[in-house]
Amino acid sequence: MKTASLSTLLRILPLSLLAAASVAAADTPTPAATPTITVNVDKVKGPSSPILFGMMTEDINYCIDGGLYGELLGNRTFKEPAANPQRWSIVQDPGAVGTMEFDTNEKYSESQPISLKLTATTASATQRLGVANEGYWGIPVRPNTTYRASFYAKATPGFNGAIAVALSSTSSPITYAWATVPKITDGWQRYEVTLQTGADVKNTKDANFLIWTTTPGTIWLSLPSLFGPTFNNRPNGMRPDLMELMAGLKPAFLRFPGGNFLEGHTENTWFNWKKTVGPVAERPGHLNDSWKYYSDDGVGLLEYLEWCEDLHMQPVLGVFAGLFLNGGSNEVQAGDALQPYVQDALDEIEYVTGDVNTKWGAQRAKDGHPEPFKLTYVEIGNEDWRGNYDGRFSQFYDAIKAKYPQLQLVDASPRNAPSNGRLGSRIGATNTAHTPDVMDSHLYTSSQTQSEISSTEWDTYDRSGPKIFKGEWATRVGAPTPNYTGALGDAVYMTGLIRNSDVVIMASYAPLFVNVSNPIGGGNQPLTSMQWPSDLIGYDALNSYGSPSYYAQTMFSNHRGDQILVASDTGISTHEGVLPGARGAAGTSRQVPSLYYVATRDSKTGKVFLNVVNVLDTAQSVHFNLTGASAVEATGTSISMSANPTDTNSIAEPKKVVPHTSAESGLSASFDRTLAPYSINIFEIGTK
Repeated sequence: MKTASLSTLLRILPLSLLAAASVAAADTPTPAATPTITVNVDKVKGPSSPILFGMMTEDINYCIDGGLYGELLGNRTFKEPAANPQRWSIVQDPGAVGTMEFDTNEKYSESQPISLKLTATTASATQRLGVANEGYWGIPVRPNTTYRASFYAKATPGFNGAIAVALSSTSSPITYAWATVPKITDGWQRYEVTLQTGADVKNTKDANFLIWTTTPGTIWLSLPSLFGPTFNNRPNGMRPDLMELMAGLKPAFLRFPGGNFLEGHTENTWFNWKKTVGPVAERPGHLNDSWKYYSDDGVGLLEYLEWCEDLHMQPVLGVFAGLFLNGGSNEVQAGDALQPYVQDALDEIEYVTGDVNTKWGAQRAKDGHPEPFKLTYVEIGNEDWRGNYDGRFSQFYDAIKAKYPQLQLVDASPRNAPSNGRLGSRIGATNTAHTPDVMDSHLYTSSQTQSEISSTEWDTYDRSGPKIFKGEWATRVGAPTPNYTGALGDAVYMTGLIRNSDVVIMASYAPLFVNVSNPIGGGNQPLTSMQWPSDLIGYDALNSYGSPSYYAQTMFSNHRGDQILVASDTGISTHEGVLPGARGAAGTSRQVPSLYYVATRDSKTGKVFLNVVNVLDTAQSVHFNLTGASAVEATGTSISMSANPTDTNSIAEPKKVVPHTSAESGLSASFDRTLAPYSINIFEIGTK
């Protein structure tokens, strides 16, 4: 990363906004001590990418399974792990006798090779025996809600009893909803029931899912499932509240399946997309060994694409490029050994874009989506800094461009190997055979000051080089979601992203989600850990919230023009920013500006957006000049957010830190505003 000098930094910062109190006077001379930001409304620095802000996802922190995916049962494939069953337990009334075990001898199919075997030795109407699933740290129960439960089952010959399915309290004898399957045959069949809660039920996540019998005998279960309402009512769909939070970001794209989840550690654990399409019962799932839990792949390639469709995003498709994270002999070399994976990528692109007359387009239609999806960007691998990436990239490049010349190919090789939790921008190195259309650069910082310094990252980038995709970035301050210091750092960094959005065409914060109930350090879940703190959106089984960084993202993504305006400043003071020291020791300091800003304009409406971040703990009066406009509307809108650095949002206080919108008056070509301490501000001003 290149760091500009302080004088350069102050010269290139762009303009904007907001605050707490208006002070006034268009023609009052500006005191020398007052910072002045001047925006040239008639001078366009360059176009601002229409797809700048989007999202990246991978299954981390129980982001998909146990998070966005609407499936409420955990470990429904019984693979987590078979030797020590997780999330399932036997339940029985006094006097009932029986056992529960995971059975590898009796299986529904090759894709579902493990069944849950329930043997009832003694059972009756008053001696019920069954199994319970705890979901992902609880199952959400709400009033007046319909749930769909299903499972595959068989029983021993001669078993003639019914089985019951229920949602029940974990702390009391309350049953919230239940239904009965009258008979289970001695051959595998699929059964489905509806569970309806009443109006008197209170919201709770202290519930589990039960299947029980009152008849002696043996029952085998495979792939049990429980869905509540889903977004757009998709049968195998997504959790509505999390989809709605994402919609609030107005994301332009989704990079998937993203990150280490794409690669896996071995040849058996990468995201093999062909095993994720078709009926869910035919998907074997796989060990998500990058993040130490199993994925049942209920969210497969089609579900990712439908996610894009539902939120009006364009897909950024990551294809496996031959790198397994444990490297060594498992790293596929360019040449004949890599060719099957290249063909696999071509098949995947055909599944996404092919018409119904193609092999994989026909498969997509069979899966329920005849219409092709629009695809522009394909990323070759993920964070691939191995020395042979150029050869592998070239082999993918030649094959994909030959068949799909319109596609933009993204180079996934960060220019520096990971260091201290960061990925630097490897701008400067070139692929000896091919120049990529786009370079993916990742950046994680561990302090606000680091984000401030990094905000100039692309100011001196060669505009004739490849476009830039900031595929992962974040200010990692706070856990499990960022506190307000993280949001301030993010806002500062976003001024740099917008200012350089003529070349930085896409950017996505990461990680996107975290299940906050996930026990840090593993708890009683051997395959579990809090993999990556400082995530944008947090949730438990019942509730969800956006972090302060989430709201900073909504402010910047929802209030931006398509033209980057030329802006300059005078009189901005500096302050001592603190950088983290090694191993938590006292940090070093560096002088950094006290204000960061950027200005954009909507070419159709003339509206100017001024984004200004005050990083000081004191209010700052700022004088704004808008030059080159024939008229400036006297009224406008401001959106602001301010809080203490350690303030944060949580399940208990989901809206503790949020933006506030207010009407502005007294605007003109020259006006003053006082920006609150630690504030993120945006002004929307009409101009002609």
